[in-house]
Amino acid sequence: MIRVTEVKLSLDEAVNFESELKNIKKYLKNKYRIDNIKELIIFKKAIDARKKNSISFVYTVDFSIEDEKKVIRLKDKHISYTPNLKYEDISSGEKVLKDRPIVVGFGPSGIFAALLLAKRGYNPLIIEMGLDIDSRDERFLDFIASRNFEKKSSIQFGEGGAGTYSDGKLTTSINDLRCRFVIENLVNHGANPEIMYVNKPHVGTDKLKEVIKSIRKEIIGYGGEVRFDCQLTDFIIENNRLIGIEINNSEIIKTNVVLLGIGHSSRNTFELINNKGFVLTRKPFAVGVRIEHPQSLINESQYGSFSNHPSLKAADYKLSYHDKSGRSAYTFCMCPGGYVMCGTSEEGGVVTNGMSKSKRDNVNANSALLVNVTTDDFTSDHVLAGMYFQRQLEQMAFDIGGKNYNAPSQLVGDFLNDRLSNKLGSVLSTYRPGITFVDFNKLLPKFITNTLKKALLDFNNKIKGFAMDDAVLTGIETRSSSPIRIVRDEDFEATIKGVFPMGEGAGYAGGIMSSAVDGIKTAEAIIKKFKPFS
Repeated sequence: MIRVTEVKLSLDEAVNFESELKNIKKYLKNKYRIDNIKELIIFKKAIDARKKNSISFVYTVDFSIEDEKKVIRLKDKHISYTPNLKYEDISSGEKVLKDRPIVVGFGPSGIFAALLLAKRGYNPLIIEMGLDIDSRDERFLDFIASRNFEKKSSIQFGEGGAGTYSDGKLTTSINDLRCRFVIENLVNHGANPEIMYVNKPHVGTDKLKEVIKSIRKEIIGYGGEVRFDCQLTDFIIENNRLIGIEINNSEIIKTNVVLLGIGHSSRNTFELINNKGFVLTRKPFAVGVRIEHPQSLINESQYGSFSNHPSLKAADYKLSYHDKSGRSAYTFCMCPGGYVMCGTSEEGGVVTNGMSKSKRDNVNANSALLVNVTTDDFTSDHVLAGMYFQRQLEQMAFDIGGKNYNAPSQLVGDFLNDRLSNKLGSVLSTYRPGITFVDFNKLLPKFITNTLKKALLDFNNKIKGFAMDDAVLTGIETRSSSPIRIVRDEDFEATIKGVFPMGEGAGYAGGIMSSAVDGIKTAEAIIKKFKPFS
């Protein structure tokens, strides 16, 4: 096929998919005299909103045509042959597996590692400490209504991982062919096909739940097995090599291969891993709050007079600030038309997260507003000091919020002027079960609050109204990334042989896409080494 980049359409030319295809063909005919296109595929679509009075869409397209060489002979910098982006299966190794490989965790890394292993005939057993999607929903709603917390009601654990309840954002900075493999599988299981080409793809929590259930059924269909409510409680190790695992403090399962796809909230497992002699290193992360604005404010800032155009969806943003002190602040996991979620994973702690549904049609926009935390900020030299740092802040948030899982909250205007808020203004909080007004200066370390205040004023220069008085801060956001890294070698194997750490919890990814890709790479390491069962 032929690829053409920098194809531009106006907003009026791109009101739906059919008009996009029609007007792309028209563009190619008018500019390059390319006609009689047989098949046209949109490979990439992005918004160019640099000029608020002239917003357009920019496309990369692939198409087939009878005389390809005639098009290539145009020698235009925007025209080339389409590169091969198909995921290529790797060859299996020769070692014999005595027992099934076990995948621990059914988040993004675990799901895609298990899917690849199942397709290749390795019959993986997947264990997940949380529950299936439908049970997760039920338990979480019970917790919100009753405020009686149990680990199974946390949105951090269970089928799909924490990402199931955070929009299903697939944006990533990594450039890897496996990304395409991930997106193709999501689409095959029900995600909107536009995620194949939009610049910042997302599935939406409502749709992602059904997609994940469908992938689970495919894994089972290929010979895999998924067990929920099934926690890893011990590694059985002989001579520095894995020979089995214990689950739920009772059942022993023999295996020589475990793919460890735990999330960054799996604190009991972090402690187990440390106690069993794995080599870990401490890792920096970020801490802060969620900020909520009217989505209309963000739309108007990004799109100007076109903010209500039917071709445009809810606008997003990505902002960063670098202070002369060496600290940085940035927005993270931005949720257009979204909700601030309760991400508590331990009794007596409060954690926030963000979520959007597929339509991103709620009245508020929200984003994490974070400040970098270095290992020098930890209160001890313990390898899990970062985890304990997070836990201490979450417990303080629980206490100051009223010890009922209300989240601490403060209006931006009051935060900037060191005042306690007493009522919400034009922006209503979406956090459930509820909020309690606090002074964040009494909760967060000074280096965080000082940097946040400077960042808010800086961001206000970039998005007018970002520091509006009524914008709502809700906290605290502590789970930006894992506080540890489980050391592994170039073959993805940990210092305890037979254990293969992967994904975000192990410290090798930062989001759904990069976690899924790391899971695929880890599964490939197993495939290269061992024969399949079938």
